Amino acid sequence: MSVEPSPAYGVLQAIVDDLYEDAPYDYEVRRLDVVIAAEAGDLPADLLEIVSLLPPGTFTRARLCDQLNSAIVGHAWGLVYGTVE
Repeated sequence: MSVEPSPAYGVLQAIVDDLYEDAPYDYEVRRLDVVIAAEAGDLPADLLEIVSLLPPGTFTRARLCDQLNSAIVGHAWGLVYGTVE
């Protein structure tokens, strides 16, 4: 049984890239910024669910990626939607 990537594979990576474009290493975004970007990006319901699992607070790029990847892997959606870096 093989898993087919979703047409939305990699879109979460594009959102992360947009949020931190030209930002210094220690730049932080708020959870609300991520949610708004995800909703504006018209993500599939599965990925909106992943974003909604973010805890309140602010995130450096590394911390945001860790949080998102943890939820993606926990749902076994890495092969379907990809992980973020």
